Amino acid sequence: MPYSIEDKKKAGTRLKRIKGQVEALERAVEAGTECRLLLQQIAAMRGAAGGLMAEVLEIHLRETLESDEERKTLPAENDQMEGIMKILRAYLK
Repeated sequence: MPYSIEDKKKAGTRLKRIKGQVEALERAVEAGTECRLLLQQIAAMRGAAGGLMAEVLEIHLRETLESDEERKTLPAENDQMEGIMKILRAYLK
């Protein structure tokens, strides 16, 4: 769970974006929009949800696996965790 103010703000922003996409999709379905356009919107929602999942997963992994000292360093300085997250982000797209 995002605990820091910055992490909560990022998660909240992503959730608002996803909510807007869901509402737009609902309106498009009710308006009878053609399938290819609906599929585009669904793919965008899936990407946004994957981005949120990657963010929360990274927070969880860092809190669970990193020591307090490792968490104090900049994320770019922790090559092992950054490598793991790069792989996970690729699979969550």
